[in-house]
Amino acid sequence: MLCVKIISVGTLKEPYLRDAAAEYSKRLSSYCRLNMVQLKEVKLPDSPSQKEIAAALDDEAKMILSELSPRAYKIAMCVEGKQLSSETLAKKLDSISAEHSEICLVIGSSHGLSDKVKSACDMRLSVSELTFPHQLLRIMLLEAIYRAFNINAGTKYHK
Repeated sequence: MLCVKIISVGTLKEPYLRDAAAEYSKRLSSYCRLNMVQLKEVKLPDSPSQKEIAAALDDEAKMILSELSPRAYKIAMCVEGKQLSSETLAKKLDSISAEHSEICLVIGSSHGLSDKVKSACDMRLSVSELTFPHQLLRIMLLEAIYRAFNINAGTKYHK
């Protein structure tokens, strides 16, 4: 069974977001082994300088890179990434699973991801040109993955 690992910086603080993540985790258990890794966000002052942000991203990159499996297909979630339809994502996940036993998806902090992490990934993916809170993005990504598995399974979930 395919392992889907979601590495994210920061925690789900709101109970409704934790509940949503738990629901999608339960649903996804029929299709894959889901592993959610939450890394601690580096604390920054209220108005950080670009140098402070870069240093925080580098510190977060070290934690992220230590969690990436070398054999996994790695996807960086970032604004400059490619946007895919649900059907295209389903095909992409299907083709990835034919060659890899694990997919790692990486969500950075509110300041994004270090270029070191993006370079270590095989693909850059964006869910939208709109800006969303990173906690909500995690739920949206879980739903998109669940929808993709349902498309590939031919269920009625995707209309």
